[in-house]
Amino acid sequence: MKKATKEEIKEIHRLFIENYSDAVTELDYKNAYELVVAVALSAQCTDKRVNIITPALFEKYPDPKALAEANIKELKELINSCSFFNNKAKNLIDMAKRVTEVYGGEIPMDEKELVTLAGVGQKTANVVMIEYTGANLMAVDTHVFRVSHRLGLSDDNTAIKTEATLVKKFKTDLRTLHQGMVLFGRYICKAKNPKCDECFLTQQCKTKESFKV
Repeated sequence: MKKATKEEIKEIHRLFIENYSDAVTELDYKNAYELVVAVALSAQCTDKRVNIITPALFEKYPDPKALAEANIKELKELINSCSFFNNKAKNLIDMAKRVTEVYGGEIPMDEKELVTLAGVGQKTANVVMIEYTGANLMAVDTHVFRVSHRLGLSDDNTAIKTEATLVKKFKTDLRTLHQGMVLFGRYICKAKNPKCDECFLTQQCKTKESFKV
């Protein structure tokens, strides 16, 4: 597969900014705590499903202290329609305990501190920073991974390597690019049956092949 040229990268950058300048996450949240929980739940699960789960979850556990003291069986019952709910339930409680005990109940807005929380890897930490603080960071989920490969921006075989490549190639406006690539991959450049007739990047596209991460 051919790689995108410098000119194509510039045009891809311009077109994403033009089409997704106001893009934000589709996860519902009211504060940093709710955002971290929602993003953690969204791993291998759709935002739509997470938004169905979280209202009851946040009503029962409105803050880190309440979640830290949660009964794990009751928590599992609230999130059991989400993938990997057993592991996520344990991580959510452990995350909340650390936030309560180490950070005084406040979510730390620093990537290096966020990744010390249970269930929060680099991608989740970056998504939280991008959404909550507008940080110039890139996060690679399945949509961003697929889009970046189809456009010839990356041929890396992991999300972390792809993230580094995109940061190097784009440098600026990473927050908007991330949000735009997520929505573009979710609704237009889909894994199966991509909507090429609605695509504004057909001239830059290298393949319709699906890529998994």
